[in-house]
Amino acid sequence: MNVADLISENLKNKSGLVVDGAMATELEKHDVDTDNELWSATALIENPEAITAVHKSYFQAGADVAITNTYQANIERFIQLGLSKKASQQLIIKAVKLAQKARTEYFDSLTKNERQKRAEFPLIAGSVVPYGAYLADGSEYRGDYDLSIQEYQDFHRSRMSLLDKAGVDLFAFETQPNFAETKALVELIRAEFPKQYAWLTFSIKDPLTLCDGTSLQTAVKYFNVFEQVSAIGVNCTTLENIEETVKNIRAVTDKPIIVYPNNGDVYDPKTKTWTPNPQADTFADLVPKWVKAGAQLIGGCCRTTPTDIKQIADYLNR
Repeated sequence: MNVADLISENLKNKSGLVVDGAMATELEKHDVDTDNELWSATALIENPEAITAVHKSYFQAGADVAITNTYQANIERFIQLGLSKKASQQLIIKAVKLAQKARTEYFDSLTKNERQKRAEFPLIAGSVVPYGAYLADGSEYRGDYDLSIQEYQDFHRSRMSLLDKAGVDLFAFETQPNFAETKALVELIRAEFPKQYAWLTFSIKDPLTLCDGTSLQTAVKYFNVFEQVSAIGVNCTTLENIEETVKNIRAVTDKPIIVYPNNGDVYDPKTKTWTPNPQADTFADLVPKWVKAGAQLIGGCCRTTPTDIKQIADYLNR
């Protein structure tokens, strides 16, 4: 059974599937300094055991899917920082192996009955993020860059090949602000990874619009016909955006809808710092509304923790 069918079959029997939460937030609790160009990918070099521990904590909280720690792990950036091409490639593979190790350790900790209930899950999704993330100037929240289809594909090919080689169960085309880039990505997976699947989550300006100004519904309808796109939705946006966004997506697609927003803290792009927001709604408050609107795969992005993911799992697995 392919990943898309596996997800669809499981969604027939439960309210939804649980995606994991933030990596960098949890790595900082393991004393990993993420305040640099590599961000959470720093841990691939300095503290890989912490990555395994974070993945495992999300599995224990109920996550059905782990996203690899490859958001800022790209070969071009590693080479610029002095690593060899071979060493850079090995770090991409390492990110997958660390997630797989966490999954194995998690399964080993379960009883026989618990393992049978988990069956084909958790899955490992290989994070494939926009060219804008490589620029490290906030472009993934603006989408204001313009490459050719070939240039986009040349940029993404090596990381996708390594993630595929390392054995990810699917790709996570995530935090995507640029419609042209997402079209290039989907054409790349069709042409060169015909046996792979991907979910596609956009970076949005508001519930109606991608960051580059494209209509969200226009983008969703475009990808609705691609079998290898196993789910479609948004990530790295505010909690308040999710319900209306899901309704807008559901109006134009029958694919599973995936959402993993930030936790409600306030981000200042100028200082690149977060301010806690104790007044923010919790996932326990909001997930029922998102499910009613049509969301079926739900997790967390920036600043979320295993506690947030457990709230999601408690509702979806009730």
